[in-house]
Amino acid sequence: MEINKEEFSEVVVNIGRVTKVVKGGRRFRFNALVVVGNKNGLIGFGLGKAKEVPDAIKKAIDDAFKNIVKINIKGTTIGHDIEYKYNASRILLKPASEGTGVIAGGSARSVIELAGIRDILTKSLGSNNPYNIVRATVYALSKIKV
Repeated sequence: MEINKEEFSEVVVNIGRVTKVVKGGRRFRFNALVVVGNKNGLIGFGLGKAKEVPDAIKKAIDDAFKNIVKINIKGTTIGHDIEYKYNASRILLKPASEGTGVIAGGSARSVIELAGIRDILTKSLGSNNPYNIVRATVYALSKIKV
């Protein structure tokens, strides 16, 4: 699948600061969770880790382009209800009538908007770990049949 990186937009979902305590004090590193999408059915997510935030974001974007998936969109919504569980996070996605908008919280919202879905109802159940929610949402969307 040939992808043109210019037509994709990216959203930084989460930036985490990780601390390693060593003999001389604390060492800080950053990890970034980024979602990329072309608002037309292609979406990917990636995690990058580095000593500086911009480097972590750049690595996350590169990682996101490595695992892009195709999503089936039916008009402005999805074809059917789906519930998906990844680790302790569960996401429930339901199709909505036109004009409803994206009813989603936190990390799931950025995934859905970048996928190009304009009307959907979602509920995040269980753990609200951003990485697991993004992963559960992307996998759930990729499992949807037309």
